[in-house]
Amino acid sequence: MSNGSNQRTGGQILVDQLKIHGVDLAFCVPGESYLGVLDALWDAREAIRLVTTRNEIGACNMAEAYGKITGRPGICLVTRGPGASHAMVGIHTAFQDSTPLILFVGQVAREAREREAFQEIDVKQMFGHTAKWAAEISDPRRIPEMVSHAFHTAVNGRPGPVVLTLPEDMVLERCAVADAARYQVVRPSPSAAALARLRELLSHAKRPMMMVGGGGWSREAADDIVAFAEAYDLPTCASFRCHDIFDNRHRNYVGDCSTGIAPTLVERVKACDLLLVVGARLGELTTQGYTLVEPPRPKQTLIHVHADPDELGRVYQGELLIASGMAEFAAAAKAMPPLPSIAWRDWSAAARQDYLKTLEPSPMPGAVDLAQIIKMIQMRMPADTLVASDAGNFAGWLNRFYQLPGYRSFVGPTSGAMGYGVPAAIAAKLVHPARPVLCFAGDGGFMMTGQELATAVQYGANVIFFVVNNGLYGTIRMHQEREFPGRYPATDLRNPDFAAYARAFGAHGETVTETAQFPAALDRAIGAGLPSVIELRIDPEAITSRTTLTALREAALAREKKR
Repeated sequence: MSNGSNQRTGGQILVDQLKIHGVDLAFCVPGESYLGVLDALWDAREAIRLVTTRNEIGACNMAEAYGKITGRPGICLVTRGPGASHAMVGIHTAFQDSTPLILFVGQVAREAREREAFQEIDVKQMFGHTAKWAAEISDPRRIPEMVSHAFHTAVNGRPGPVVLTLPEDMVLERCAVADAARYQVVRPSPSAAALARLRELLSHAKRPMMMVGGGGWSREAADDIVAFAEAYDLPTCASFRCHDIFDNRHRNYVGDCSTGIAPTLVERVKACDLLLVVGARLGELTTQGYTLVEPPRPKQTLIHVHADPDELGRVYQGELLIASGMAEFAAAAKAMPPLPSIAWRDWSAAARQDYLKTLEPSPMPGAVDLAQIIKMIQMRMPADTLVASDAGNFAGWLNRFYQLPGYRSFVGPTSGAMGYGVPAAIAAKLVHPARPVLCFAGDGGFMMTGQELATAVQYGANVIFFVVNNGLYGTIRMHQEREFPGRYPATDLRNPDFAAYARAFGAHGETVTETAQFPAALDRAIGAGLPSVIELRIDPEAITSRTTLTALREAALAREKKR
């Protein structure tokens, strides 16, 4: 590192800043546009592990998963044009999921700008609406300043992605410049007046509900919010794909507001007289199309806690709006004095019983019962297992039947982006090599980033990938049958033999066509000492954990007849 008196290339200055800010792992697809950075990373290879992926979609999703798991910005490096375009998927996920991430994009030389040079693209305009900040570093002397700003922007307020472009000649230019200090996390805390008002509103409630979600959590914050819920006996649900914030086995956990939400939870959220939302934005999927909580003025008394004051009041008017970081609010809530009496104990207990009933599987068509398999996985795997999920209808079984033990035991895309699961699981295993890591993906989503099996094999990321194969883009087929029964273009898939596909990469492969085959297949995968793929061939009729394709079609046809 520099004391400001020596000459360094822009690439060396950049890598020195990454070291100062605590970066230990970065993901990339190499490109000639940032050779000066790659060369500097060679000298820093003992401090920063550089993982090369097979597509920038995989690299950026791995960086996003790193940010989710660690709470520190994930780092991704890609080239201009096609590389930046591929990385957009991960940036969009990081933005919607409130995940800290910094994407560095190699750019054309400064003298070639505005000529449509080779692969030139306006990165600032391209990422301006999907990143918290997008900028170009045109002078190597400003690298420490702008990289520091990038880290602070990524982690503070509502966490999210930042994009910085690096002209290829700039990272080769030499200059003397002082290094910046390591970034600091700065988040607001709830005021004493806000906490007093919160306690007052709770004291008048009869049917309260707490919802947790969003980004910016830590294990300590999650533990504190559980302790608060326990002290106040608050039934607590989770927003979409944030259900590892709250231990699912705890008596106050009552389910998640996902695409497969339990009908009983729908009714309870609608019927509650006070809704305390901590961290969640109350987006479209969590609110079931803005019906559980109706904008702009909800029927429930709404208390909304969020790290970004700009989010408060953006869609929903609340009775009490609190700008606070998750750790700061959770610690303050835990320290609040208890109420002299709690009027909703029966309400809370009934909500928990509703949730427990959802764990009882319904009969499933076909020879492979996914609910039973997920229960087998839960019994077989240790409590510290980390689960990564792709997007798709298969996740309804995972959300419903796999009880997450707490933070951070799950990563999944609230953006709904398919292709997330495989790279996210690989990143999880690289961050936590001693923890078992599982990946659940549908056949459609797996094939979008399945080439990253090569990355898993290359770096010894021994993830077990479950590919739920029904030969369909199942979520879209479900919508087709609901809206246009019996008419389903574009959703049938012809798939490879996934076990053979895995073996072609040097991974272990298994195929399960009957439920009884699964325990032995899982044991072989665990013992293989390799990344493993277990293909689960399920009946296309089993479109969700609660219904079938035929039932959806018949219900839609019946509605048409009534019109």
